[in-house]
Amino acid sequence: MRALPGLLLALGIGAVTGLGLTALSVGRSTGAGTLRIGPWLATPKAGTPEADPYARAVTARLGTLPLALADGLALVADQDSTGAAIDGRCTYRVTGSVPPARFWTLAAARADFAPVVEEGLRQGFTSYEIVRQSEVATDVVVAPEARPGNWLPSGGVPDLRLILRLYDTPVATTISAATVLPTISRVSCP
Repeated sequence: MRALPGLLLALGIGAVTGLGLTALSVGRSTGAGTLRIGPWLATPKAGTPEADPYARAVTARLGTLPLALADGLALVADQDSTGAAIDGRCTYRVTGSVPPARFWTLAAARADFAPVVEEGLRQGFTSYEIVRQSEVATDVVVAPEARPGNWLPSGGVPDLRLILRLYDTPVATTISAATVLPTISRVSCP
């Protein structure tokens, strides 16, 4: 009988530790199959039967529908190219080449993937809408106030995520750390 309180304490500590680590894994990442390429995170198997349990738990928690490999690939960035957290109160520039895709979108979202601005305002760019410059493949300014050119409103939210979705792309099955993706550079911050 004397060992029962010690056993219950050990079981309680184990349960709290296990549940806490699981909540941390599901709350902050997208699973074991996540690949980091510069500031971008990709989970290519998230929409397949081979998705790991943590990726499935994140999908269920967020209520999102991941892209299947045949459909495309979603890349999420919550850091700039230097590794600093993206802050929607600052101004950023997303520049560089986007991998080959039939169609792509770039959107800004809150940490919970909710839109940063109300409906009726620009919530993202598509590959058909972007104004291209001859010397730079992609050049989008993400800022809380309007800017000339390709401006994506950040809504001034402190925890900002950028989501790049590539549709009908060969990169979905061949993505690796060597894949070239756009850079995210902080231009200014108040």
